[in-house]
Amino acid sequence: MNKQTPHRRSPLAGAALLMLAGVAAVAVPVLAPATAIAQNAKNPQAAADFVQSLGDRAIATLADPKVSKDQAKSVFRELLNQNFDINTISRFVLGRYWNAANDTQKKEYQSLFEQMIVEVYAERFSQYAGEKFKVGAAQASGENDAVVTSQVLRPGGQPPVNVSWRVRSKDGGHKIIDVIVENVSMSVTQRSEFASVIESNGGRFDALLEALRQRIQTADAK
Repeated sequence: MNKQTPHRRSPLAGAALLMLAGVAAVAVPVLAPATAIAQNAKNPQAAADFVQSLGDRAIATLADPKVSKDQAKSVFRELLNQNFDINTISRFVLGRYWNAANDTQKKEYQSLFEQMIVEVYAERFSQYAGEKFKVGAAQASGENDAVVTSQVLRPGGQPPVNVSWRVRSKDGGHKIIDVIVENVSMSVTQRSEFASVIESNGGRFDALLEALRQRIQTADAK
């Protein structure tokens, strides 16, 4: 069968991942002392404060024209790993195919997954400016997660984009594990895309690795 690259997202989904990238690419938020974080680990409001801090700094950073492409990638990669649980996200996105991959494939997949996010979205977020970010309610979800609602308020009278963040209390702090835009989970969407690539290539896991490499190379060449 012919190889496929991951499908292109709709404009809405693309905007969602731009927001995800922008939030990950900001300066690290000022955190409360470790003891205070531990005391509030299961407090939904603590998760809301975490998201608000990230969002506020994202909006300010995205409008800075002095940030070069290379600087953006470097900051993006560092902050992505600090504020998002990449291991959890990448494993969830792979779904049942995680167990079908060998150790070498898993290691390369996780590396390519991170590279894909950086290469594909680090440049795009620089064009995502002029918006305001407003956090709404936060609600506990399970033992360690909270779902934080927010809106991206766009200029020019455009309707706001509703974005929810699934935040997990982990290691005395918080990590984002999913972004839901207009009730569409980005992790679930990506999971479907990756499964489609593998299934369209006769269940061959290496086809996904090849598609990711191609996507990274295409983005890096721009």
